[in-house]
Amino acid sequence: MKVLLSAYACEPNRGSEPGVGWHWALELASLGHDVWVITRESNKKNIEEAMVGYKNIDNLNFLYFELPTWAKWWKKGSRGIRLYYLLWQVGAYCAAKEAHSQLQFDRIHHVTFVSVRQPSFMGSFGVPFIFGPVGGGESAPLQLRIGYGLRGLLLDGIRDVANFIVKLDPFMWYTFYKAELIYVTSEQTRDLIPLRFRNKTRVQLAIGYEETNKNTYARSDSSNTFRVLYVGNFLYLKGMHLGLEAFAILCKQVPNAVLTMVGHGPEEKKWKELVEKLGIAHCVEWVSWVDQNELARIYKQHDVFLFPSLHDSGGMVVLEAMASGLPVVCLELGGPGVIVDKSCGEVINVKGNNQNMVIDDIAAALLRLQESSSLQNELSEGALDRVKYFGWKNLVKCIYNTNVRI
Repeated sequence: MKVLLSAYACEPNRGSEPGVGWHWALELASLGHDVWVITRESNKKNIEEAMVGYKNIDNLNFLYFELPTWAKWWKKGSRGIRLYYLLWQVGAYCAAKEAHSQLQFDRIHHVTFVSVRQPSFMGSFGVPFIFGPVGGGESAPLQLRIGYGLRGLLLDGIRDVANFIVKLDPFMWYTFYKAELIYVTSEQTRDLIPLRFRNKTRVQLAIGYEETNKNTYARSDSSNTFRVLYVGNFLYLKGMHLGLEAFAILCKQVPNAVLTMVGHGPEEKKWKELVEKLGIAHCVEWVSWVDQNELARIYKQHDVFLFPSLHDSGGMVVLEAMASGLPVVCLELGGPGVIVDKSCGEVINVKGNNQNMVIDDIAAALLRLQESSSLQNELSEGALDRVKYFGWKNLVKCIYNTNVRI
């Protein structure tokens, strides 16, 4: 099958959106499809350098399109990225139309941006069009935003308005109308799709785990300390204003518990002040951002991964933690709520629960794991088993081979 991928973001050796575009291209080509990728001209250098190492893949091709130099002013500092992206989509459509007249694609698939708020015009060529997986419809319950602070409340308010507009946006209606299938990363994002198009939707993650060696779990810390780990940007939406409160409750019953906070970001000062206020500074270790090899070592020094994010569409660190055999404690929201189930962690229900109830439930989940080594081992084995289903190869097959399901 001849497939055109629309991947505004597509770069090798990158995470987030660029990594999504790149892995979709590689995996589709490895399945034997004749793959063409339309992406930005600015990605060309990195792609061509990387393709030198993939000389055996002769069915992966790239088309490049870029807006005029003057248009790049719009996206400086992210001030106009939405408008820039919309203009790029218009130009990419024209470039793809010309390519389609010569190559006659069998299917066209939009993969990046991974956003339900951003349109694609690639469904106008009279061939099956797939939109997604896309996310962004996840929204933090209002009662859990209390610890955000003014900036977080404002940003989430803007996000709520943007998500509401999805149901009214004529560009998004056009995208949904033209799509044969719409893949979304969570039920919350599915709820943003207008009812008349919702029968086209399927829930499917946009991210995958890059499988390397066989996953194993062998904790490198032989002490009796119960070690909890958080990895990620220090952002209000990561929910650690809840996680720190829950850990403080755990510390009252398990004085030798330790929480390691790996990362950095605008909430660092606020979280450190909260730790002091809760009287748990002696139980919390702060580690600045580290490279991937060091992070792999850190995963294996801990017992549980705590990730109470309030609206992550994906959750790559959750997959990394599971691949290291860590049980995960997360909220039943967004990507982590899709990735984690009772076989590999504790998923905290938030529907109808206030902040104190959610904090207590997180603390109770941590305590259950601390008290039962057999439960830890069971969930650790479950994590190693479940993460296999989220490898990039299986993710792509889930959409291009109906016999495979997560």
